[in-house]
Amino acid sequence: MKILLTTTSYQDTPGPHHALLNNSGHTIVRARGPLEEPAMLDLITQNQGFDGLLNGDDRITAKVIDAALATPTKLRVIAKYGIGLDSIDVIYATAKRIPVLFTPGVNHTTVAEHTFGLMIALAKHFWPHLRSTKKGEWKRITGNELFGKTIAVLGVGRIGKEVIKRAAAFDMLPVGYDLHWDDHFAKQYNVTRANTVEDAIKNADVVSLHMTLTDQTRGLFNKNLLAKMKKGAMLINTARGPLVDESAVAEACESKHLLGYATDVLEKEPQPANHPFIEIDNIIVTPHVGSRTFESVERQAMRATLNLLNYLKGDNDYIQANSF
Repeated sequence: MKILLTTTSYQDTPGPHHALLNNSGHTIVRARGPLEEPAMLDLITQNQGFDGLLNGDDRITAKVIDAALATPTKLRVIAKYGIGLDSIDVIYATAKRIPVLFTPGVNHTTVAEHTFGLMIALAKHFWPHLRSTKKGEWKRITGNELFGKTIAVLGVGRIGKEVIKRAAAFDMLPVGYDLHWDDHFAKQYNVTRANTVEDAIKNADVVSLHMTLTDQTRGLFNKNLLAKMKKGAMLINTARGPLVDESAVAEACESKHLLGYATDVLEKEPQPANHPFIEIDNIIVTPHVGSRTFESVERQAMRATLNLLNYLKGDNDYIQANSF
Protein backbone atom coordinates (compact mmCIF):
# COMPACT_ATOMS: atom_id res chain seq x y z
CA MET A 1 0.00 0.00 0.00
CA LYS A 2 0.98 3.64 -0.39
CA ILE A 3 1.21 6.15 2.48
CA LEU A 4 1.76 9.92 2.37
CA LEU A 5 3.77 11.23 5.34
CA THR A 6 3.76 15.04 5.71
CA THR A 7 4.35 15.91 9.35
CA THR A 8 7.79 17.47 9.83
CA SER A 9 8.38 16.84 13.54
CA TYR A 10 7.78 13.13 12.89
CA GLN A 11 10.35 13.19 10.09
CA ASP A 12 12.91 15.37 11.87
CA THR A 13 12.98 13.62 15.25
CA PRO A 14 14.80 10.29 15.66
CA GLY A 15 13.03 7.40 17.30
CA PRO A 16 11.57 3.92 16.81
CA HIS A 17 8.64 5.27 14.78
CA HIS A 18 10.91 5.49 11.73
CA ALA A 19 11.76 1.78 11.82
CA LEU A 20 8.13 0.88 12.47
CA LEU A 21 6.96 2.76 9.38
CA ASN A 22 9.92 1.89 7.15
CA ASN A 23 9.62 -1.83 7.93
CA SER A 24 5.86 -1.92 7.33
CA GLY A 25 6.28 -3.09 3.74
CA HIS A 26 4.30 -0.12 2.43
CA THR A 27 5.53 2.53 -0.01
CA ILE A 28 6.17 5.78 1.89
CA VAL A 29 5.98 9.10 0.06
CA ARG A 30 7.35 12.02 2.10
CA ALA A 31 6.52 15.72 1.85
CA ARG A 32 7.10 18.71 4.12
CA GLY A 33 3.92 20.03 5.68
CA PRO A 34 1.80 21.73 6.68
CA LEU A 35 0.43 21.76 3.14
CA GLU A 36 -2.44 23.80 1.79
CA GLU A 37 -5.16 22.31 -0.40
CA PRO A 38 -3.43 22.88 -3.79
CA ALA A 39 -0.24 21.12 -2.64
CA MET A 40 -2.24 18.18 -1.29
CA LEU A 41 -4.12 17.89 -4.58
CA ASP A 42 -0.86 17.95 -6.55
CA LEU A 43 0.64 15.17 -4.44
CA ILE A 44 -2.45 13.01 -4.81
CA THR A 45 -2.50 13.49 -8.58
CA GLN A 46 1.25 12.97 -9.07
CA ASN A 47 1.23 9.73 -7.05
CA GLN A 48 -2.11 8.41 -8.33
CA GLY A 49 -3.48 8.44 -4.82
CA PHE A 50 -2.70 7.01 -1.40
CA ASP A 51 -4.20 4.30 0.78
CA GLY A 52 -3.41 6.31 3.90
CA LEU A 53 -2.44 9.80 4.98
CA LEU A 54 -0.17 10.30 7.99
CA ASN A 55 -0.61 14.02 8.39
CA GLY A 56 -0.03 16.96 10.69
CA ASP A 57 -1.82 20.26 10.08
CA ASP A 58 -2.25 19.85 6.34
CA ARG A 59 -5.54 21.05 4.80
CA ILE A 60 -7.56 17.91 4.16
CA THR A 61 -10.68 19.43 2.68
CA ALA A 62 -13.69 17.88 0.97
CA LYS A 63 -11.96 18.56 -2.37
CA VAL A 64 -8.82 16.73 -1.20
CA ILE A 65 -10.87 13.77 0.04
CA ASP A 66 -12.80 13.58 -3.24
CA ALA A 67 -9.56 13.67 -5.23
CA ALA A 68 -8.05 10.93 -3.04
CA LEU A 69 -11.12 8.76 -3.61
CA ALA A 70 -11.09 9.30 -7.39
CA THR A 71 -7.56 7.97 -7.98
CA PRO A 72 -6.55 4.37 -8.83
CA THR A 73 -5.32 4.01 -5.25
CA LYS A 74 -8.39 5.04 -3.26
CA LEU A 75 -7.99 6.64 0.15
CA ARG A 76 -8.84 4.29 3.02
CA VAL A 77 -7.79 6.15 6.17
CA ILE A 78 -6.57 9.51 7.54
CA ALA A 79 -4.21 9.22 10.51
CA LYS A 80 -3.64 12.54 12.27
CA TYR A 81 -0.33 13.00 14.05
CA GLY A 82 -1.80 14.95 16.97
CA ILE A 83 -5.20 15.69 18.43
CA GLY A 84 -6.40 18.90 16.75
CA LEU A 85 -8.73 18.05 13.87
CA ASP A 86 -9.64 21.54 12.66
CA SER A 87 -7.51 21.18 9.51
CA ILE A 88 -9.47 18.07 8.47
CA ASP A 89 -13.05 18.10 7.17
CA VAL A 90 -14.07 15.36 9.58
CA ILE A 91 -17.77 15.71 8.73
CA TYR A 92 -17.10 15.11 5.04
CA ALA A 93 -14.68 12.25 5.76
CA THR A 94 -17.37 10.65 7.90
CA ALA A 95 -19.94 11.06 5.14
CA LYS A 96 -17.53 9.28 2.80
CA ARG A 97 -16.90 6.61 5.46
CA ILE A 98 -13.21 7.49 5.78
CA PRO A 99 -12.00 6.92 9.35
CA VAL A 100 -10.07 9.78 10.96
CA LEU A 101 -7.61 8.49 13.54
CA PHE A 102 -5.84 10.65 16.13
CA THR A 103 -3.53 10.49 19.17
CA PRO A 104 -5.12 11.80 22.39
CA GLY A 105 -3.15 11.65 25.62
CA VAL A 106 0.37 11.81 24.17
CA ASN A 107 1.40 15.47 24.40
CA HIS A 108 -0.51 17.06 27.27
CA THR A 109 2.46 17.25 29.64
CA THR A 110 4.84 18.89 27.19
CA VAL A 111 2.24 21.44 26.01
CA ALA A 112 1.52 22.32 29.65
CA GLU A 113 5.25 22.80 30.27
CA HIS A 114 5.49 25.01 27.19
CA THR A 115 2.54 27.03 28.44
CA PHE A 116 4.37 27.79 31.65
CA GLY A 117 7.57 28.54 29.78
CA LEU A 118 5.72 31.18 27.78
CA MET A 119 4.01 32.48 30.91
CA ILE A 120 7.28 32.95 32.79
CA ALA A 121 8.99 34.44 29.73
CA LEU A 122 6.22 37.00 29.36
CA ALA A 123 5.97 37.85 33.06
CA LYS A 124 9.76 38.37 33.34
CA HIS A 125 10.21 40.09 29.95
CA PHE A 126 12.59 37.46 28.59
CA TRP A 127 12.38 38.63 24.98
CA PRO A 128 13.52 42.26 25.42
CA HIS A 129 16.05 41.18 28.06
CA LEU A 130 17.56 38.48 25.84
CA ARG A 131 17.59 40.74 22.83
CA SER A 132 19.39 43.53 24.68
CA THR A 133 22.02 41.34 26.36
CA LYS A 134 22.79 39.58 23.07
CA LYS A 135 23.54 43.04 21.67
CA GLY A 136 25.94 43.72 24.56
CA GLU A 137 23.47 45.98 26.39
CA TRP A 138 22.24 45.80 29.97
CA LYS A 139 18.62 47.01 29.98
CA ARG A 140 16.54 45.88 32.95
CA ILE A 141 12.74 45.81 33.07
CA THR A 142 10.90 45.02 36.30
CA GLY A 143 8.94 41.78 35.97
CA ASN A 144 5.99 40.14 37.67
CA GLU A 145 5.58 37.11 39.91
CA LEU A 146 3.08 34.36 39.16
CA PHE A 147 2.71 33.60 42.88
CA GLY A 148 -0.80 34.34 44.11
CA LYS A 149 -2.08 35.38 40.69
CA THR A 150 -5.42 34.25 39.29
CA ILE A 151 -5.17 32.07 36.19
CA ALA A 152 -8.18 31.44 33.97
CA VAL A 153 -7.86 28.18 32.05
CA LEU A 154 -10.26 28.06 29.11
CA GLY A 155 -10.65 24.43 28.18
CA VAL A 156 -10.11 22.07 31.10
CA GLY A 157 -9.29 18.93 29.16
CA ARG A 158 -6.07 16.93 29.33
CA ILE A 159 -3.79 19.91 28.67
CA GLY A 160 -5.82 22.39 30.72
CA LYS A 161 -5.71 20.06 33.70
CA GLU A 162 -1.93 19.72 33.45
CA VAL A 163 -1.64 23.51 33.38
CA ILE A 164 -3.79 23.76 36.51
CA LYS A 165 -1.63 21.16 38.28
CA ARG A 166 1.45 23.24 37.55
CA ALA A 167 -0.32 26.44 38.55
CA ALA A 168 -0.91 24.86 41.96
CA ALA A 169 2.86 24.55 42.40
CA PHE A 170 3.09 28.33 41.83
CA ASP A 171 0.33 28.97 44.39
CA MET A 172 -1.81 30.45 41.66
CA LEU A 173 -5.60 30.65 41.99
CA PRO A 174 -7.27 28.67 39.17
CA VAL A 175 -10.54 29.51 37.46
CA GLY A 176 -11.78 27.12 34.79
CA TYR A 177 -14.22 27.25 31.93
CA ASP A 178 -15.33 24.19 30.01
CA LEU A 179 -18.64 22.84 28.74
CA HIS A 180 -17.71 19.44 30.19
CA TRP A 181 -16.83 19.80 33.86
CA ASP A 182 -14.85 17.33 35.97
CA ASP A 183 -16.10 17.92 39.52
CA HIS A 184 -13.59 15.55 41.08
CA PHE A 185 -10.61 17.28 39.48
CA ALA A 186 -12.00 20.74 40.29
CA LYS A 187 -12.39 19.86 43.96
CA GLN A 188 -8.95 18.28 44.12
CA TYR A 189 -7.25 21.42 42.73
CA ASN A 190 -9.65 24.05 44.10
CA VAL A 191 -10.72 25.21 40.65
CA THR A 192 -13.50 27.78 40.62
CA ARG A 193 -15.95 27.09 37.80
CA ALA A 194 -16.91 30.00 35.56
CA ASN A 195 -20.21 29.79 33.71
CA THR A 196 -19.03 31.93 30.80
CA VAL A 197 -15.76 32.97 29.19
CA GLU A 198 -16.42 36.54 30.30
CA ASP A 199 -16.80 35.44 33.93
CA ALA A 200 -13.58 33.44 33.71
CA ILE A 201 -11.41 36.25 32.36
CA LYS A 202 -12.74 39.35 34.11
CA ASN A 203 -10.49 39.11 37.20
CA ALA A 204 -7.75 36.89 35.78
CA ASP A 205 -4.11 37.96 35.77
CA VAL A 206 -3.34 35.19 33.29
CA VAL A 207 -5.67 33.71 30.68
CA SER A 208 -4.49 30.45 29.12
CA LEU A 209 -6.23 29.07 26.02
CA HIS A 210 -6.75 25.32 25.62
CA MET A 211 -9.98 25.29 23.64
CA THR A 212 -10.68 23.51 20.37
CA LEU A 213 -11.16 25.61 17.26
CA THR A 214 -14.77 25.64 16.10
CA ASP A 215 -17.06 28.07 14.31
CA GLN A 216 -18.06 29.32 17.77
CA THR A 217 -14.52 29.84 19.09
CA ARG A 218 -12.88 31.21 15.93
CA GLY A 219 -11.87 34.81 16.61
CA LEU A 220 -13.29 34.56 20.14
CA PHE A 221 -10.69 36.92 21.58
CA ASN A 222 -11.64 39.92 19.52
CA LYS A 223 -11.48 43.61 20.41
CA ASN A 224 -14.62 43.44 22.56
CA LEU A 225 -13.57 40.42 24.60
CA LEU A 226 -9.99 41.65 25.04
CA ALA A 227 -11.39 44.90 26.46
CA LYS A 228 -13.11 42.84 29.18
CA MET A 229 -9.81 41.40 30.35
CA LYS A 230 -8.18 42.91 33.41
CA LYS A 231 -5.72 45.70 32.58
CA GLY A 232 -2.20 44.29 32.77
CA ALA A 233 -3.30 40.68 32.27
CA MET A 234 -1.37 38.17 30.18
CA LEU A 235 -2.87 36.05 27.40
CA ILE A 236 -1.25 32.69 26.60
CA ASN A 237 -2.18 30.56 23.59
CA THR A 238 -0.88 27.04 23.04
CA ALA A 239 -4.09 25.85 21.39
CA ARG A 240 -4.93 27.32 17.98
CA GLY A 241 -3.96 30.65 16.40
CA PRO A 242 -7.40 31.56 15.03
CA LEU A 243 -8.89 31.60 18.54
CA VAL A 244 -7.71 35.21 18.65
CA ASP A 245 -8.09 38.21 16.37
CA GLU A 246 -4.38 38.90 15.87
CA SER A 247 -4.83 42.55 14.92
CA ALA A 248 -6.89 43.17 18.05
CA VAL A 249 -4.31 41.38 20.21
CA ALA A 250 -1.51 43.49 18.69
CA GLU A 251 -3.47 46.65 19.49
CA ALA A 252 -4.17 45.54 23.08
CA CYS A 253 -0.46 44.82 23.63
CA GLU A 254 0.76 48.05 22.05
CA SER A 255 -1.67 50.08 24.15
CA LYS A 256 -0.47 48.19 27.26
CA HIS A 257 -4.02 47.11 28.07
CA LEU A 258 -2.46 43.65 28.14
CA LEU A 259 0.89 43.04 29.80
CA GLY A 260 1.51 40.85 26.78
CA TYR A 261 0.58 37.92 24.59
CA ALA A 262 2.61 34.70 24.33
CA THR A 263 1.68 32.17 21.69
CA ASP A 264 2.93 28.99 20.09
CA VAL A 265 0.36 29.19 17.29
CA LEU A 266 -0.62 31.68 14.61
CA GLU A 267 -3.52 32.00 12.21
CA LYS A 268 -1.11 31.50 9.31
CA GLU A 269 2.08 29.49 9.87
CA PRO A 270 4.79 30.48 9.26
CA GLN A 271 3.94 34.14 9.74
CA PRO A 272 4.05 36.51 6.75
CA ALA A 273 6.82 39.11 6.64
CA ASN A 274 4.45 41.92 7.58
CA HIS A 275 2.86 40.18 10.55
CA PRO A 276 1.80 42.71 13.22
CA PHE A 277 3.44 40.74 16.06
CA ILE A 278 6.99 41.05 14.73
CA GLU A 279 7.81 44.52 16.05
CA ILE A 280 5.97 44.33 19.39
CA ASP A 281 8.24 43.49 22.32
CA ASN A 282 5.50 42.30 24.68
CA ILE A 283 4.38 39.63 22.22
CA ILE A 284 6.32 36.36 22.25
CA VAL A 285 5.89 33.81 19.45
CA THR A 286 7.36 30.31 19.30
CA PRO A 287 7.06 28.34 16.03
CA HIS A 288 4.40 25.76 16.98
CA VAL A 289 6.80 23.63 19.01
CA GLY A 290 4.75 23.26 22.20
CA SER A 291 4.34 19.51 21.67
CA ARG A 292 7.72 19.03 20.01
CA THR A 293 10.02 17.31 22.46
CA PHE A 294 11.96 14.13 21.87
CA GLU A 295 9.74 12.36 24.38
CA SER A 296 6.38 13.56 23.10
CA VAL A 297 7.24 13.21 19.40
CA GLU A 298 8.13 9.59 19.98
CA ARG A 299 4.87 8.93 21.86
CA GLN A 300 2.80 10.78 19.29
CA ALA A 301 4.56 9.32 16.27
CA MET A 302 4.35 5.76 17.57
CA ARG A 303 0.64 6.11 18.31
CA ALA A 304 -0.10 7.70 14.92
CA THR A 305 1.92 5.04 13.09
CA LEU A 306 0.30 2.19 15.00
CA ASN A 307 -3.12 3.71 14.35
CA LEU A 308 -2.45 3.77 10.61
CA LEU A 309 -0.71 0.42 10.23
CA ASN A 310 -3.13 -1.43 12.48
CA TYR A 311 -6.11 -0.07 10.60
CA LEU A 312 -4.62 -1.03 7.23
CA LYS A 313 -3.98 -4.60 8.35
CA GLY A 314 -7.37 -5.02 10.01
CA ASP A 315 -6.16 -4.85 13.63
CA ASN A 316 -8.60 -3.02 15.93
CA ASP A 317 -5.85 -1.34 17.99
CA TYR A 318 -6.35 2.24 16.77
CA ILE A 319 -8.03 5.39 18.10
CA GLN A 320 -10.75 6.80 15.86
CA ALA A 321 -12.09 10.35 16.17
CA ASN A 322 -15.18 9.89 14.01
CA SER A 323 -17.77 7.16 13.75
CA PHE A 324 -20.27 5.95 11.19
